[in-house]
Amino acid sequence: MDVAPVRTDLDTFADLFSAERRADPYPRYRQWREHAPVAELRPGFLVVSGAAESVAVLRDQAWGHPEPELLPAEQQHPDEPVDQDGRVVRAFLGLNPPDHTRLRRLVSKAFTPRTVERLQSRIEDIAGRLGSQLLEAGAGDLMAGLARPLPVEVIAEMLGVPLADRELFAGWSHAMARALDPDFLLPAEVAAEATRARREFVGYFRDLAAQRRRAPGADLLSDLVTVTDQGDQLTEGELLVTLILLLVAGHETTTNLIGNGVHALLHGPRGLAALGEDGELAENAVEEVLRFDSPVQLTTRFARRPTAIGGFDAPEGSQVVVLLGAANRDPSVHPDPDVFDPSREPGRHLAFGQGIHFCLGAPLARMEGRVVFRELARRIPALRLAGTPEWNPTTTLRGLSALPVATG
Repeated sequence: MDVAPVRTDLDTFADLFSAERRADPYPRYRQWREHAPVAELRPGFLVVSGAAESVAVLRDQAWGHPEPELLPAEQQHPDEPVDQDGRVVRAFLGLNPPDHTRLRRLVSKAFTPRTVERLQSRIEDIAGRLGSQLLEAGAGDLMAGLARPLPVEVIAEMLGVPLADRELFAGWSHAMARALDPDFLLPAEVAAEATRARREFVGYFRDLAAQRRRAPGADLLSDLVTVTDQGDQLTEGELLVTLILLLVAGHETTTNLIGNGVHALLHGPRGLAALGEDGELAENAVEEVLRFDSPVQLTTRFARRPTAIGGFDAPEGSQVVVLLGAANRDPSVHPDPDVFDPSREPGRHLAFGQGIHFCLGAPLARMEGRVVFRELARRIPALRLAGTPEWNPTTTLRGLSALPVATG
């Protein structure tokens, strides 16, 4: 369906993410999408909320990322990696081909399907232990007791982080994740805290990587330190920013997947029984959570050359914000999109992106969500809400800070 181009303003857009909409932004998303699947906030700044339009942006390599900025020597910091030319080193998620292609290929050679598959029994052990603790307590905060500790244990074990350092690890992840919001929604103190966390993380992992070079172990960090592709290797800076990406993507988003999923299930009339008697619908439920209440609500692209979208010309350098949370509830793709239904046939949601930037960690996130939902259905089928959920004050990543529950 052709829709006339719509022009609006930054304040109207920012209203989508106001505190009063935090618990449920989706009615306003729906209004926005129906009125303006593509909108122009100002020349060169677009917002896309329709499913077809979002896929078009994410799959079109005319839309990508700005080239890494060049930092003068006086602005460089030893724990902010730059390359030999002084350019800021980015993880592959923020790069265009051919740099993206090279780095993703190298990381993929270490982060293999086999690496993920061999974690399943360990994830089951962790989920079982944390679920049993919650059951024994009778009540508690599901975020603190299960949704936050499980993903950080998993990614920390993958990387070979000592057990004693995992709380530190989780704190860095949370601080950096908060700074993923668009600049105009990001408080200065949050950005400063993220910078501090990133620098501490880099310093810590620079030392740990040096240890793995001297004495490799059976962990992903050792694999990343030693991985090669036709003689090519990750530089130290590339290794460090890749670890930051793995930490935030492997921890914060999976925490939100678990929390958002349990929240949606417990709001339904059947609670965890909607997963089936033995949790057999856990896999479907993961896909439905990713569609219904995606841990990643938006992403940004920039025009690498003059292009167009939704009736608007986009000169080179134009910015587009893709509202994944709105696109995932587009009724043209998902019938009855505002209904959470774990038995729904999995559809083409955009929670992991599309195209060359499709999430490398998707199999691990799916496994963790599937295991947790199944374990809860089996161990605590009578789990129920026991208070008012609290939402994190973030927009790019959507998740709960507290989810009070009782086990019977």
